[in-house]
Amino acid sequence: MTVETSIPFRSGQEGYASYRIPAVVVTHAGTVLAFCEGRVDSASDHGHIDIVLKRSTDGGRTWGPIIVAAKNGDKNLAGNPAPVVLDSGRILLVYIRASGTVTEKDILLGNVSAADGRRIWVRHSDDDGVTWSSSVEITAQVKHANWRWYATTPGHAIQLSTGRIVVSANHTIPPTGTDLGNEARYNSGHCLLSDDRGKTWRIGYLDENTNGYINVNETTAAELPDGRVYFNTRNDSPSPGNRADAHSTDGGQTLVKPFRPQAGLPAPVCQGSVLQFRDPDLLLFSGPADPAARALMTIRVSTDDGTTWRPADTVNGLPAAYSDLVRVDAHTVGLLFETGDFGPYERIPFRRVPVTRLT
Repeated sequence: MTVETSIPFRSGQEGYASYRIPAVVVTHAGTVLAFCEGRVDSASDHGHIDIVLKRSTDGGRTWGPIIVAAKNGDKNLAGNPAPVVLDSGRILLVYIRASGTVTEKDILLGNVSAADGRRIWVRHSDDDGVTWSSSVEITAQVKHANWRWYATTPGHAIQLSTGRIVVSANHTIPPTGTDLGNEARYNSGHCLLSDDRGKTWRIGYLDENTNGYINVNETTAAELPDGRVYFNTRNDSPSPGNRADAHSTDGGQTLVKPFRPQAGLPAPVCQGSVLQFRDPDLLLFSGPADPAARALMTIRVSTDDGTTWRPADTVNGLPAAYSDLVRVDAHTVGLLFETGDFGPYERIPFRRVPVTRLT
């Protein structure tokens, strides 16, 4: 089997100046759903942003027309898509809304109202991603009132074998002393949990510290073969390295230990994705592998539940940034990722990788 690549999203096409923040799932019918943020006016992290998707019924080789999966009016932000396919077949989409006029800096400094800040919403699709329900706000269930920044994943969420839904997330806590609140040490992590298939939600683990050692940012999760949940996160603090990980033995409610450095995954400061593939049992990680720049998109493999890692599939040496992994079928892994010839945000391709290439 050979590697195949298609390009569902190109910046400047289909009504959006830029596409960012990919997430991908495969439905029970085998349809690949590729989500991302469609940024109307620019590549900026604020402004008019919709969550868009494209559907593929041939395993990610070709794509249908663009669909708006969630929006927040014609001027505001709907972003950070965290989709998950439930055991019932329903596709759940957890995402963020915010005012399009406020910047991340505004939020970190606490200069926005609760109404304009980051709020958490959920909607679903029961027809394989073609149409979507109305959205329900769950902010009061999963966000403490004093938290400032808030983001889900980015990337796919997961449903555990127990039925519990786990959505990785990150937030910032208020500063102390003379700090402003935009210092990296106030970055913190948590997850959202639902035991009734998305009807009600609560906060799971909390990882908050201000020592500047490991400060959790964008996080991804996978259920290991033994039932533990593996979390892998971006670390924005100066040391020790840009990746960290942790395990949970109670479905994300608590962590066995706080996040610790993962030196086996050299990477720049950037989001990454993990996926537990079964038969064979492989824990996969995708992300840029150049520690000094967002470049060199690479899938890495662990056969010991994330303790050690080895590179398995390097796309090329081009700029690259955010990504998400999905099991397409028993023989194929899918990689949806940001890349470009002269910068990492020019297009979002979908790469079909044979499992034999990773073993």
